[in-house]
Amino acid sequence: MAWILALPVLAVGFVLATLLLRHRGRPAVRLFLGANAVLLVAALIVLVLATGAGGAGAAPTVAAQAADTTAGGNWAALLGAAISVAGSSIGAAIAVAYTGAAALAALSERPELFGRAMVIVGLAEGIAIYGLIVAVILIQRA
Repeated sequence: MAWILALPVLAVGFVLATLLLRHRGRPAVRLFLGANAVLLVAALIVLVLATGAGGAGAAPTVAAQAADTTAGGNWAALLGAAISVAGSSIGAAIAVAYTGAAALAALSERPELFGRAMVIVGLAEGIAIYGLIVAVILIQRA
């Protein structure tokens, strides 16, 4: 829901940034670099506060440690699964875009190459399947 509300703000910000870059040039780039640096520092502060807030200096009990390993201890495996699926899907999309365009170009000249062209496009799509397999293995180990 927050993304739906923030989307018009992002669109207006993009338009304003484009207009500012067209009219101001180099000072606008410095302004954007400064804003990016401020946002980076703010994000790092939030990250440090978020990761340090859970401990509070108290030693965790055995029950708290057991609950942590069962409930939230598998976050790294789930994050790795998400990264593997996202990365392989993006890579497969790029590969299919290039091979599909080349296959259509080849088919327009020689239609008898349909079988070979589809095999090449299928091999490019296999990249996404490999990422999915890695994600399933990581989720099973979590």
